[in-house]
Amino acid sequence: MRKAAVHLLLYLLLVVVQLACISSGAFASEKNTLRCDIDATAEARSANRSRVTSGKFDFETKTVMLNSGYAMPILGLGTYSLLGDSCVNSVVTELESGGRLIDTAYMYHNEDFVGKGIKKTGIPREDVFITTKLYPDQYADAPNAIDEALKKLDVGYIDLMLLHHPGKGDIDAYKAMEQAAADGKIRSIGLSNWYIKELKEFLPKITILPAVVQNEIHPYYQENEVVDYVHSLGIVMEGWYPLGGRGHTAELLGDKTITEIAKAHGVSSAQVILRWNLQKGVVVIPGSSNPDHIRENLDLFGFELTDEEMTAIKALGRDEKHDWY
Repeated sequence: MRKAAVHLLLYLLLVVVQLACISSGAFASEKNTLRCDIDATAEARSANRSRVTSGKFDFETKTVMLNSGYAMPILGLGTYSLLGDSCVNSVVTELESGGRLIDTAYMYHNEDFVGKGIKKTGIPREDVFITTKLYPDQYADAPNAIDEALKKLDVGYIDLMLLHHPGKGDIDAYKAMEQAAADGKIRSIGLSNWYIKELKEFLPKITILPAVVQNEIHPYYQENEVVDYVHSLGIVMEGWYPLGGRGHTAELLGDKTITEIAKAHGVSSAQVILRWNLQKGVVVIPGSSNPDHIRENLDLFGFELTDEEMTAIKALGRDEKHDWY
């Protein structure tokens, strides 16, 4: 009887509160609508994190589930510095060799060539994952910049759009991407060249948790703390310059530790480095216009690095960044 009385009292109290809210118009107020939006956002972020935690790299499908609910290939082609027919042909080689991720950006000046390459293969649009980026000089007019990217690519929608690096107006630009995602123009959104300090300042100011953070990552610049932090948030980490970047590739590929591991597995140094990235949970987008290299960079699933080999490569880290981002 006592328990029933307590339940009845709580129920009556709830009714009184609801009636008071209704009579005061609180349920219809803008403040309460905002509160509901915030609560829904928090729930969505929580769901996102749990989904990604259970969606680690799938080496059979060669994909990872993003917190946006879309699967992303874990390796692909970076198109920085590829222009004209070289870009078109590289995209064609990547896709016809089994790759399904193409990374471009406004600042690469090749979004139109990427789109042409995709169409040239005849591969269904839904089977290709396309990433592009907005540059800081576009942030002030991000909605039109998004439409411009869609027009240049001419592929119907963008799988993943990133802000290229922090800059004036980046919060408003990110919110424009959030709206474009709601409108169906973009499926997933994220950031490039954001580190722990920048992420801690940025994330509380936005609504949709980034699906991907894309930074420079290679054995000489490993970002282990950043990778762990990004993963802890339920965000996928992606690495550009995985082979060290222009002017540094030869040194990295010729590193004694790397070459010895490559020899042990009967693969190339590039394959060892790319496989190392994958095993630490980093998506890779090596750039190349050489058809043989493009095909080789996709052939990463016939061997696996041992724990000792992963540790040996980790020991190569020297916090040596090869670009200014």
